[in-house]
Amino acid sequence: MESTFLHVANHGRPAEIARSTNLLSTKKTDFPLSLSLSLGFVCKVTNAMTAFATAAALSLPNSLFRSSKLNCKKGVRGGFGVFAVLGEEGGLLDKKSTWGPLFDVEDPRSKMPKFKGKFLDFYQALEVARYDIQYCDWRARQDLLTIMILHEKVVEVLNPLARDYKSIGTMKKELAELQDELAQAHRQVHISEARVATALDKLAYMEELVNDRLLQDRNQAEPDQESPSPSTSTQSLDTVKRKSPRKNLNVSGPVQPYHPRLKNFWYPVAFSTDLKDDTMVPIDCFEESWVLFRGKDGKPGCVRNTCAHRACPLHLGSVNDGRIQCPYHGWEYSTDGKCEKMPSTRLLDVKLKSLPCFEQEGMIWIWPGSDPPAASLPSLQPPPGFQVHAEIVMELPVEHGLLLDNLLDLAHAPFTHTSTFAKGWTVPSLVKFLTPASGLQGYWDPYPIDMEFRPPCMVLSTIGISKPGKLEGQSTRECTTHLHQLHVCLPSSRQKTRLLYRMSLDFAAVLKHIPFMHYLWRHFAEQVLNEDLRLVLGQQERMINGANVWNWPVSYDKLGVRYRLWRDAVERGAKQLPFEKST
Repeated sequence: MESTFLHVANHGRPAEIARSTNLLSTKKTDFPLSLSLSLGFVCKVTNAMTAFATAAALSLPNSLFRSSKLNCKKGVRGGFGVFAVLGEEGGLLDKKSTWGPLFDVEDPRSKMPKFKGKFLDFYQALEVARYDIQYCDWRARQDLLTIMILHEKVVEVLNPLARDYKSIGTMKKELAELQDELAQAHRQVHISEARVATALDKLAYMEELVNDRLLQDRNQAEPDQESPSPSTSTQSLDTVKRKSPRKNLNVSGPVQPYHPRLKNFWYPVAFSTDLKDDTMVPIDCFEESWVLFRGKDGKPGCVRNTCAHRACPLHLGSVNDGRIQCPYHGWEYSTDGKCEKMPSTRLLDVKLKSLPCFEQEGMIWIWPGSDPPAASLPSLQPPPGFQVHAEIVMELPVEHGLLLDNLLDLAHAPFTHTSTFAKGWTVPSLVKFLTPASGLQGYWDPYPIDMEFRPPCMVLSTIGISKPGKLEGQSTRECTTHLHQLHVCLPSSRQKTRLLYRMSLDFAAVLKHIPFMHYLWRHFAEQVLNEDLRLVLGQQERMINGANVWNWPVSYDKLGVRYRLWRDAVERGAKQLPFEKST
């Protein structure tokens, strides 16, 4: 076996160690099985240390980590092997001095601020979290030092020169003891890793609270609110968590009848391309049946889908000269609901209920509420430079709020959509939705996806992609090609949603001219929805039986939580809805 060596000093990088250990694990060697297992384990632990070093860099002062660098020198002939240190018993421990700058880090527990029994403001809480991460880093360094010393002992035992002075039985015994120590060190590394993950989660949560607080302070107009009293500005982390909306959501039990206040919005109900001059589009909205058709002037109308004569569904009839004709006795109604023709009898003054109905930007809108309609309709146009490639309508057997919860959540994609658009996605260690304190829009980290909830029931998203199913970059601004999506979740009934989906691209315009391409888009959309539906239907069944589908929200649930709080405020009749700017 060629004689090469592995030397660890304080001038390298964790990434280099990771590359070196990967080479070591794949290169053919003549090492005994037990040594290979030991070295393979050390490789894994070294890779884990890379993550610890990265986490530590988030908050450690330079004095604690500027010397914490590793170096993997190349061995002779470009290979890897083992160099053992022979000598007295203390010679092995002297090896620690080589790694001293990396591992001689002071235990931070002695410097940790004493806040026990005190109320903490946001910055004190962040300071505590920073010391938590420093301690996790120190603990991880001690664990790694133990493993490296044990590795040197293994090398000493198996070194060809040392074998001449020890019996096989002695080597087996020493190896067994070292394997036990390595297993214990392995368990300790996992504990340290869990501590680091917990500390990072705590730091991310407090960072979110601080950012929201800073944005709120910046937007306050009154001077006295810019300098709050200590009694209002200093509060413990436990108090902040108790005030967080994450524990105030209760969405459980059978779906209650929709509150009338939720109807006082403009709702898009159909695409203009689906409503021809001689066609009708039946819809359900808030437990009521309606039918859309165009009048003599080509403008759309929406009337109750029930004939005033004998309650026959009007959509089973036809459209004649801008009037919808009942298939039972031929009564005809205009877009305002007035009956203008009664064959075989005297014309009576009969009128169906109709809804305000307008057409804008390729969509048909209705106002189902009792309040006067708002003067303007929201714009759902894709951003400039995009072309619409698909418009799809589906009827889904789920309550529209549950469907919105699903669409406003991207963290589930690597686990749910493994056969469609998220196939091959890695699972990030931390997923966050970043948004201002008073907004219903933001962007996902680490995904290049912008997302917005547009009241009352729309979700808009822009996704940076390099090719179908593959993300590109860390933000949409870094991406050269994008996909824009619009989801409209119309509340048809308490367990039924009419979904309008529009997909737009800022590239590949030629796809619009390929025959039957819309069938392919529809097939793909149905595949994605079917992956979600099997889960959302299960949620709905358990919710009806009393389970709370928002039992324990976490940081990446922010946009879904804000939608629920907005909806609760609407139903309570709040004068100022949350997360919306004052007008």
